[in-house]
Amino acid sequence: MVSTDSVLKPIRSVGDFYAMALDTLVEMVKPPFAWREFFLQTWFVARVAVMPTLLLAIPFTVLVVFTLNVLLTEFGAADFSGTGAASAAVTEIGPIVTVLVVAGTGATAMCADLGARTIRDELDALRVMGVDPVHRLVVPRVLAATVVAVSLVSLVTFVGLVGSFSFAVFVQHVTPGAFAAGLTLFTGLPDIILGVVKGALFGTSAALIACYKGMSVRRGPQGVGNAVNETVVYSFIALFVINIIATAVYYTSVK
Repeated sequence: MVSTDSVLKPIRSVGDFYAMALDTLVEMVKPPFAWREFFLQTWFVARVAVMPTLLLAIPFTVLVVFTLNVLLTEFGAADFSGTGAASAAVTEIGPIVTVLVVAGTGATAMCADLGARTIRDELDALRVMGVDPVHRLVVPRVLAATVVAVSLVSLVTFVGLVGSFSFAVFVQHVTPGAFAAGLTLFTGLPDIILGVVKGALFGTSAALIACYKGMSVRRGPQGVGNAVNETVVYSFIALFVINIIATAVYYTSVK
């Protein structure tokens, strides 16, 4: 027989997460802002995420372009490969690759850091001194992850397009002019804005999940390890849910 506690615990956890997320939004506009913590976290997330993100962007985009070009070649429309590459890189590959790396590196480090502080009772010490941990620790980390994710989306999109162009032109012998002309055929400013918004939402959600799991750690060091693993899993789940909703809203209201 299922106990009441096993049913209420997940519901209580979801409620606590949304409560912390709302507190974070409220505390963002309250002075003073922890600028030093914000810059330190921004530099840390950018430093650990830039190279893996760029290295992951090229094979992701090249794989899409290769598969698409094989299909387009069958229809005699290989010159439109730039259209598919631009649409995929701007709206999907850029944001997704960015958050996969941000969630796998920056968010897990945030969770481990806050989890270690939690089991050492540092957060309780802050509360005793009248310092709100959400304002002092969570807000800078959420904003840092959001800023880095938005910045990386643009960088990943550019690198992905360059890699797609090189692969399509030098390997699959697509005409360079036709590839470049097709980049803006279906992809415009609204699609670029969609990619940036997705990156911001992905970065924010990954940081919020990491901070919540880190601040709700139990059972000592083992709990910290479990929280880090759960951060990665929940961040990926949130990624796909947010991606589906954002894409559906965009194509039903804008396109």
